[in-house]
Amino acid sequence: MATAPKSTSAANAAPRRQPARDIVDYELLFDCVHCGLCLESCPTYVVTRAEMDSPRGRIYLMKALADGAVALDADALRHLDLCLECRGCETACPSGVRYGKLIERAREYVNRNVRRPPLERLRNWLIASIFPYPERLKILLAPLRAIDRLGMRPLMRRLAPAGMRDWLDLIPPRAAAQPVIQAAAPAADSAPAAVVHHGCVARTLLEAENRNTEGALAAAGYRVVRMERTVCCGALDLHHGNFERAREFARANVRELGRHGGAAILSAASGCSAVLAAYGDLLAGDPEFAAAARAVSAQVADLSTLLLRRNFNFPRGFPAAVTYHDSCHLAHGLGVREEPRRLLRSIPGVELLEMNESDLCCGSAGSYNLTEPAMARELVRRKADNIAATGADYVVLGNPGCELQIAAELRRRGEKIRVMHLADFLALALSGADI
Repeated sequence: MATAPKSTSAANAAPRRQPARDIVDYELLFDCVHCGLCLESCPTYVVTRAEMDSPRGRIYLMKALADGAVALDADALRHLDLCLECRGCETACPSGVRYGKLIERAREYVNRNVRRPPLERLRNWLIASIFPYPERLKILLAPLRAIDRLGMRPLMRRLAPAGMRDWLDLIPPRAAAQPVIQAAAPAADSAPAAVVHHGCVARTLLEAENRNTEGALAAAGYRVVRMERTVCCGALDLHHGNFERAREFARANVRELGRHGGAAILSAASGCSAVLAAYGDLLAGDPEFAAAARAVSAQVADLSTLLLRRNFNFPRGFPAAVTYHDSCHLAHGLGVREEPRRLLRSIPGVELLEMNESDLCCGSAGSYNLTEPAMARELVRRKADNIAATGADYVVLGNPGCELQIAAELRRRGEKIRVMHLADFLALALSGADI
């Protein structure tokens, strides 16, 4: 029997060379057509104007490393380390390049093949050993809280080394009590359910964000269900290429969230929400958890979207000039941009003032402001300039890391602009208070 001839293009196509090193998912590299549309969306490129500090440059570097054309030397490592993994390039890319997945795998390879200097290893060990565990973080911060109660933080800041001052600035000072949203009555059992993953940083430093996220959901008619056991979402490990512990955290959360099948799943930390939405991919190769992880990912939602879905409204006006900062993983990871703005505009009296570069990373990026303080400081200065230029009274956002980073810079400048999570701002608007 005669067979159909192969097409000319298929017959003449040269076989693709296989990688020499298992650095990334090699086929994903070829989605990039090197058009350069991602460059101006990349925070590090915007600051350095260096091609190798852009997504396109880093993809060239990953391919050269995979092909064995270059060594993983200090220069190559520096360009990979400097990436914030904000995923702004994914929003800009017309070809759908999965850059976040590429950089995470590249960092896993780095972890296996690079021995860091002793101080870097110590710093990274401390971050990995403390930040995903809220109780450990509370113990670490207890002395600072005692110093705050004695009013001695300004003195401690003057005496601390410059690097330590930046870390201290990120810890918010003791503040007045935040308004808390209270639902008029418990929702009926037939009401749509929602469960809030409380995260690590929010649970330790900004617990009002969790309370007000749940309060807003309850006020909108959702039946809020509580997780019995909450562990880290795994974001810190995933972004640093520590896949095994990220999967351990993911399995624990999937097991717990699976008990609330059908409930919308969200976090006050947009970075956590984006990782929860990635569990289906992260655990795709786990026969026990793959299906449940896909179900969890499909249920991840955003606070503003859920409130708009229930026609959440405000009984009184709250006159305020507000600007909105797009937290990276909310905008670029989950694609949520307009919904928080629509919700803010629905508050009588609120004037929403758009800032320049609203979706450019502030430099927080998980633990980036601890591991790359110089670049993080450049980015938060740029962000603070854009915020101040709006003349707003409040800057509202959807991620606690962004809140800590931006608030620290505004305090250093003596600015009176208040930085607030969306849930806390809703509580303020509903209370009518101006605290």
